[in-house]
Amino acid sequence: MGTFSRDTQESCNGLEKTNLQTMTSTIQTSKGLGFAPWYKYQNFWYPEHLLSVTLDMQATFKAQPSDIILATMVKSGTTWLKAIIFAVVNRHLYASTHKNHPLLNSSPHDCFPFIHSIYEKNNQNQLDSMPSPRLLAVHVPFSHLPASITESGCKAVYLCRNPKDVFVSLRHYLDKMKPVGCEMTPFDEAFNLFCQGVFPFGPFWDQMLEYWRESIKSPEKVLFLKYEDLKEDLAENIKKLAEFLGCSFSAEEVKRGVVEEIVQLCDFETMKNVKANKEGEHGALVRFKNSSLFRKGKIGDWKDHITPDMAKRVDKIIEQKLLGSGLMF
Repeated sequence: MGTFSRDTQESCNGLEKTNLQTMTSTIQTSKGLGFAPWYKYQNFWYPEHLLSVTLDMQATFKAQPSDIILATMVKSGTTWLKAIIFAVVNRHLYASTHKNHPLLNSSPHDCFPFIHSIYEKNNQNQLDSMPSPRLLAVHVPFSHLPASITESGCKAVYLCRNPKDVFVSLRHYLDKMKPVGCEMTPFDEAFNLFCQGVFPFGPFWDQMLEYWRESIKSPEKVLFLKYEDLKEDLAENIKKLAEFLGCSFSAEEVKRGVVEEIVQLCDFETMKNVKANKEGEHGALVRFKNSSLFRKGKIGDWKDHITPDMAKRVDKIIEQKLLGSGLMF
């Protein structure tokens, strides 16, 4: 279950609105897919508590050319890919088989923080003390990234997932997060909103398309990944990631089985059973239990939660919205 500030616990609509008074009076609002309202800003939907920190981030974040930015669709395997990238980039500092590896003793979110979480805590000084390359994550669409990221030449990895699985996973996550006394948007109503594009940092199709098109335009700067591909062949995708990030595996490393060691270290069940991932919390304005980040990790779990007609509706939307882009699910 999520933990909120005292004001938020008193009211589901009491999330902080810092700087929202500077927004235009015409900003669109909607019920969210969980328990709190969302704002539509520049064509994309934001959970209420994340809009103001995103605006601050856009205005003040200073990227470095060596930064590695992980951008993800929510509930698409973010925590997992954070662990994978951390292990790949830092493999010369931490042997994947060592019992004191950071990923076996702390949450991937400690090793690879969200920029918005740093801003939520007013802890921007943390950015100056992070070693290079800084590993930083976002959920925002490409067009909403701070200009310094797109101008610095740093690399971005984007991860998405079958939207049907994302919807189901997000509902489970939000249900665990909701404060005492708050009610979830009914499932069918939330599904209709999802199909209308109401989705964190979405519509989901527009977010995917922005990063997809940028990966085609600038493949040396943006790598586009799908969760399903990682599940199918993690070892090959780890090699692909390493090459993109400029830290390819040497022939000697491949021979020693370093790739396979990282696969084992970042195995879903291994990560799920790390003490730090079973206990503790993260977040600032909204806090969440680390255990809520690891549920099943299963492809096709949507089949147990939405009807065939609902699935067809999502599939039709995906087909229409992605038509002609070359991107398929």
